[in-house]
Amino acid sequence: MVNTELIPIPALSDNYIWMLCNNKHAIVVDPGESEPVLAMLDQRNLVLDAILLTHHHYDHVAGVLALQQRTGAAVYGPATETLPACDHPLKEGDTVQLPGIGVSLGVLDIPGHTAGHIAYYGESGTGKPLVFCGDTLFAAGCGRLFEGTSTQMVDSLGKLSDLPLDTLVCCGHEYTLANLRWALQVEPDSPALHQQWEAMSQLRAKNLPTLPSTIGAELDTNPFFRTSQAAVVNAATRYTGKPLESAVAVFTSLREWKNNFK
Repeated sequence: MVNTELIPIPALSDNYIWMLCNNKHAIVVDPGESEPVLAMLDQRNLVLDAILLTHHHYDHVAGVLALQQRTGAAVYGPATETLPACDHPLKEGDTVQLPGIGVSLGVLDIPGHTAGHIAYYGESGTGKPLVFCGDTLFAAGCGRLFEGTSTQMVDSLGKLSDLPLDTLVCCGHEYTLANLRWALQVEPDSPALHQQWEAMSQLRAKNLPTLPSTIGAELDTNPFFRTSQAAVVNAATRYTGKPLESAVAVFTSLREWKNNFK
């Protein structure tokens, strides 16, 4: 496999556009604007081979047409969502072959945040597997349910949690500190959460990205991955004020809590 580099490109107010590149070719994921991508391509003298989209929200697709016009890159995206462009509509079980960077990525259907949201996962050429999960999974959090149901999101998060522990979690936003602040309310006695808070706070103090996370770190610190853990169940039950009989019920309580958390 060709050696590749994974780069989070800051965009808009708190988005990341993910670039995977070698010394000649690049792909980008969820370009919410075109300018920072074009600047990186020019700086490194790279050819943009492909644009991968996880869902239709404007802050993830607004740069697509300008990038495609400038570079001729092929656009891949969820088959059931309306996108600015999509040369290759995708669903779970499909594979995206990216020979220019020597990478092949599988597709997962992960609805919840939007109805047709997908993720791309596989070996990255960086030495670790990765998943581009858009706005379904965040560090210590998950996306709001704009179009899907709690049941769908629990199933989607379950697919992601089953990926290898060292999988790099490449999500769409720099929400980590806000999410950890809430997660510490859910599990105030968690050593893993306190350690993560300290480490991520130091990164942000230097204006550095907190991402990518890993699936292993999320299993230790993300309440939405921990809906069967007693401490999380008890906290969600206290918040709701009634017994919660399933992972979906626990998730629903946690999502409402996070929605209202200041």
